[in-house]
Amino acid sequence: MQKKAQAAVQAAYKAGDLLRNRFRSNFKIREKAPANLVTELDIQAEKIILDILCLEYPGIPALTEEGLAISNESPKERWIIDPLDGTTNYAHGYPCFAVSIALEHYGQIKVGVVYDPMMDQMYTAIQGQGAFVNGEPIRVSHTRTLSKSLIGSGFPYYAWTNTNNNSSEWAALIKRVVSLRCDGSAALDLCRVASGSLDGFWELDLEAWDMAAGALIVLEAGGLVTRVEGSPFTPFQRSLLATNGSIHAELLDVLMASFSDDH
Repeated sequence: MQKKAQAAVQAAYKAGDLLRNRFRSNFKIREKAPANLVTELDIQAEKIILDILCLEYPGIPALTEEGLAISNESPKERWIIDPLDGTTNYAHGYPCFAVSIALEHYGQIKVGVVYDPMMDQMYTAIQGQGAFVNGEPIRVSHTRTLSKSLIGSGFPYYAWTNTNNNSSEWAALIKRVVSLRCDGSAALDLCRVASGSLDGFWELDLEAWDMAAGALIVLEAGGLVTRVEGSPFTPFQRSLLATNGSIHAELLDVLMASFSDDH
């Protein structure tokens, strides 16, 4: 797995260099659906990643956000790629976005790589080998109670029409924590949980490429990851709750109470 992780790191660096160099430049933007943006840089970054990974490992298929390569089946191995997590931020010149690459092996995420080009921070994890940023080990926070916690979350693209739009959960949590953050990049939020900058993160409607790499990094940093209702996590079930472990049960209780009030 080490060589495959190194290939993913190389691809993430290369794509991240492109994104950083073109940030706040002129580029094409379109809507895949209302409020769901894609830029020409999403496509170019994805091509860079696939070119590198396919050259090194031509037999490994990929599941990608922009669809340059798609494998919806579950083969022995596949890459799960988000070339630009935080496209809305990028399109608006907000400097919070990442490249996310995971490697799935027989249904388990074995490698996670998330690169923050603006901070030049490369988060990496191989299952069973710990989590790192720029080669230095990272660990989740030691915060013990929800009332002392800084928590991250996000909202679905169709928040104005989607009844499952996270607003009631947000309203419930803002009264129970130090503060909440909505930075618009789930991959980076998960890395912030892994490195202790956030004590927890939840979201209700994500894709596999948003979660796969970051979730492994949290686990390898000593955190806990489940679905938002507490069942076992899989990146193919859309929801996620990631914490330092100590506040997990308390945060889960608040979310579950909010679900009950909402439904």
